[in-house]
Amino acid sequence: MNNASPVPELDPDANPASVARAIVLRQLTHSPKSRFQLSQKLAERHIPEDVAEAVLDRFEAVKLIDDAEFAQMWVRSRSLHKSLARGALKRELAEKGIDPHLAQDALDQVDDDTERRQAKDFVRKKLRGSIDLSERSERDKYTRRWVAMLARKGFNPGTAFEVVAQVIDEYLEDV
Repeated sequence: MNNASPVPELDPDANPASVARAIVLRQLTHSPKSRFQLSQKLAERHIPEDVAEAVLDRFEAVKLIDDAEFAQMWVRSRSLHKSLARGALKRELAEKGIDPHLAQDALDQVDDDTERRQAKDFVRKKLRGSIDLSERSERDKYTRRWVAMLARKGFNPGTAFEVVAQVIDEYLEDV
């Protein structure tokens, strides 16, 4: 049985530019990517650097690769669906090779009020009716858990403690 794959990048006689275009198109079909992510994929597939740069330049020229738009979309999506704070989003954008200026422009769409509201909503979702927060030990235990949870989402500790305290106070008023 022949296990040969028809994937063009496996053919040593294939034109490197054609292979690079196919790889980039396939990657963009799955989800938007930054130029850095695509260049890494091309390097993994042993596409010569000069060929990769030329192909990526062409894709940028026709706006199929746009790091500014990618950063804007990434921040909107991850902030809305994952409740990530600007700190976590900034790290993610850096990992994707987004220029710090483009990242900051994208992060500017998340303001302090939005971030605080998302943190409160996230903590409120974690509250269960069976939790007895009137006891100091339980309140402290859940405060630590929820602050740590918010920290993993990129919220600074001061904001996390403040938000958790507010949500607990609101909860205790309603009980």
